[in-house]
Amino acid sequence: MYKIIAVCLVSLLCVQCRAQHKLNLMPMAAEVSMPAKAGNFLLTKNSWVSMKAVGIDSTAHLLNELLQQKVGFKLNTVKTGAARGGIVLSKAKLPDSKTGSYKLVIDVDGISISGETNREIFYGIQTLLQLMDIREATASSEAGVSLPYVVINDYPRFAYRGMHLDVARHFQPVAFIKKYIDYLAAYKFNTFHWHLTDDQGWRIEIKKYPRLTEVGGYRNGTIIGHYPGKGNDSLRYGGFYTQDQIKEVVQYAAERHIDVIPEIEMPGHASAAIAAYPELSCFPQQDTRIPKGTSWVGDRKGKQVQQTWGVFEDIFSPTDFTFHFLEDVVDEVMELFPSKYIHIGSDEAPKEAWKKSAFAQKLIQDKKLKDEHGLQSYFIQRMEQYINKKGKKIIGWDEILEGGLAPNATVMSWRGENGGIEAAKQNHDVIMTPGGWMYFDHSQSKNEDSVTIGGYTPLQKVYGYEPIPAALPSDKAKYVLGAQANVWTEYLKYPSTIEYMIFPRMLALSEVLWSPEKKRNWQNFKERLPAVLERLNHQKINYSKASF
Repeated sequence: MYKIIAVCLVSLLCVQCRAQHKLNLMPMAAEVSMPAKAGNFLLTKNSWVSMKAVGIDSTAHLLNELLQQKVGFKLNTVKTGAARGGIVLSKAKLPDSKTGSYKLVIDVDGISISGETNREIFYGIQTLLQLMDIREATASSEAGVSLPYVVINDYPRFAYRGMHLDVARHFQPVAFIKKYIDYLAAYKFNTFHWHLTDDQGWRIEIKKYPRLTEVGGYRNGTIIGHYPGKGNDSLRYGGFYTQDQIKEVVQYAAERHIDVIPEIEMPGHASAAIAAYPELSCFPQQDTRIPKGTSWVGDRKGKQVQQTWGVFEDIFSPTDFTFHFLEDVVDEVMELFPSKYIHIGSDEAPKEAWKKSAFAQKLIQDKKLKDEHGLQSYFIQRMEQYINKKGKKIIGWDEILEGGLAPNATVMSWRGENGGIEAAKQNHDVIMTPGGWMYFDHSQSKNEDSVTIGGYTPLQKVYGYEPIPAALPSDKAKYVLGAQANVWTEYLKYPSTIEYMIFPRMLALSEVLWSPEKKRNWQNFKERLPAVLERLNHQKINYSKASF
């Protein structure tokens, strides 16, 4: 008897696995079942969308916009709908559901998508769009789109599923930022980490300090080739987002259930801000130091926006002027971003300037700090207290552990996993972003045909990443909120290059963060991948073929 039950269970699992493979879903859904007798529902331009809940109109509207892009037609929307023949969107708390759960049913009566909120229904819509085979939809949009009978119960494994983009090194227009958000939404990411300031450019309008963008938003040239470079292009380069543009992007992301987290670097990576307001520096009268071996264009006097990559000594002086400046900046930033988080960077902050600064040394003595690392901790904690009073929380790179962790900080662990492990042991929330797996500016091939920052992170390595470290005690695993891939753009100037670097690695990460751990299977992922890449071809999205 037990053998018969075991055989049946194995057979059921095999059928489910084959079903998911056939449907080419990505990320893989938690539960998929198809009837023993296969069937198909034909969605046509004469079908309808029924909204069986209050406040679902915006989601129905977005569904229609996505259908227009996908299959070339929109559907009429109704409040109730006929007995069969359309798409029913409804709000419902699913039995034994987890946060983010949705249910998608396609049968003889039509299509039903249900979830507790619009966010969950939106996830179901993204799965529905993946079920619409591009070749068939393109060839027969007039006739309609044939969809297989299926029942999908799905939910995410991790609460934080993030993608980062650095626009400080190379600026990207609003149109591409929206595309990037679309990419995240399509594969069920829920967080966009927007790196807006760095040594090479300040990209967000701050009305109280206009020189941040007037001066800090532009550099006089950029090195050519890999650091330290083979010359300088001598082209003034820059750009920034107005506050109206920021609001536009944040609203666009919110409609797609993406949380946008801004990053304002402090106390390091501050060259652009210091170029705009030299009094932020420990040594305002000193000229910007130009790294040896790099080519420089334009003025060498005074404070300048950096034209090369790397880490620079000139960081914020921990004066009251600096703190008031940063408080004013984050006040304007927090008004633009409804996210509960603001990222304050805090990585790669050299201490040489503080060691040489009489003011900084006196502050260390007055505050009874141990050393310059203690001063960085004081700097971060002072900013955290201010941000917490405003109802927000801070995220920082794992250097914020040095000198003592701010009480309510969330840590992004990028220098491997140790920072995340240590923070979780201290009962702090952690987002895993270790460079060896999560840096999508690394090469995807050992024979990369374009300039990259270095490293080697192939698709299979990304797919094999486990966000909860084996070294972390099991009772601390709850502090790992999820993971994020980082896209630094020193060598990624164009949207097509960014697409090339994120695809298909972003697809692998989507499955790491969404799908149940037991469902992940590299061979099965590889078998589903060609169909997904065909969708990218149809959308004219660039991607790397290194995995082939």
